[in-house]
Amino acid sequence: MPKVFQFAPTGQSHRHLEAAGCEVVLGKKEWHDPTRNSEADVAAAATGADALAGTSMRQAPITRRVMEAAPDLRIVAKASVGVDDVDVDAATEMGILVTHAPVESNWGNIAEVTVTFMLALLKGVNDQDAVIKAGGWWPEGSLGRYVGSRKADGYAGVTLGIIGLGRIGMRVAQLLRPWNITILACDPYIDDYRFLEAGAIPTDLETLLRTSDVMTLHVVLTKETRHMIGAEQFAMMKRNAYFVNTSRGECVDEAAMCEAVETGVIAGVGLNAFEVEPIAPNSPLRRLGDKVLLRPHGGTPSAAQGSQPAGRGEGQNTDWVNTDVLRALHGEVPIHVYNKAAIPAWLKRFGGKSLL
Repeated sequence: MPKVFQFAPTGQSHRHLEAAGCEVVLGKKEWHDPTRNSEADVAAAATGADALAGTSMRQAPITRRVMEAAPDLRIVAKASVGVDDVDVDAATEMGILVTHAPVESNWGNIAEVTVTFMLALLKGVNDQDAVIKAGGWWPEGSLGRYVGSRKADGYAGVTLGIIGLGRIGMRVAQLLRPWNITILACDPYIDDYRFLEAGAIPTDLETLLRTSDVMTLHVVLTKETRHMIGAEQFAMMKRNAYFVNTSRGECVDEAAMCEAVETGVIAGVGLNAFEVEPIAPNSPLRRLGDKVLLRPHGGTPSAAQGSQPAGRGEGQNTDWVNTDVLRALHGEVPIHVYNKAAIPAWLKRFGGKSLL
């Protein structure tokens, strides 16, 4: 039986692999603890595996050491859009395929979370809710607060700045386009027509930061984007502006962000991603009150989740993972390969060689 190591299990999706004839080893919850170094334990569990699969596990990433523990490893299959917790360069060098799951239930949900953050921050929902629950009514000073430019009809016209116009950034723009607000977008890696599709005005990052009332970040984590938003960028923003990050925590200098919020350089933030996940008990983010909105990294349940037949995954993303794993075990190239440069070497090693 081929061995599949689910380093970060996704519900009962492993039952489908077991039914297909695989031996499945499940990862442990403590590997997600940011205070631990679990690389050795993960490598030990991966020993002799033919496939690795799972959702995100940033505190115990799939490193070269982990993959070297499995000399016949064919695939690392992720149930997430991002693969930043996998050493993709090492996998490609070793002839191992890395697959991911850019399904709508992943990126579409994150876009909706982004809009939720934006509206909750702009409308002061968090502090209003807290005041009413504490026995009050209007939070002090809230009646005089607004964001945007006053128009003739008295409405505050908001300018939204989208950094990264990929799947998620594009969906955010599409969701907000009917609101008839000004949408700016910065993305040097997409074609011009994408801005037209989004109804967004293309601009550079500095102009976007200085002009926007709300900024949302939607970039992948690379050497280029690590800490791309820091003290210098926060200083460019309006003092009443809000910043939303639903991409990757490492793209933002978290210490600089907390200082910017605490000292009033910006009005507040909404975060779905953090440099260390989960955040530490003494994280400055926990003492910033209604200036911040925080939720665990991830989207929200979709209609596809929880509606699968028994033994299947919890959504389209886990079904994609299972399909990719089984194809690789059959000696076939999976559909959702991220590191396509590894395919030629992979075919020489595993092409047409089925383990099932």
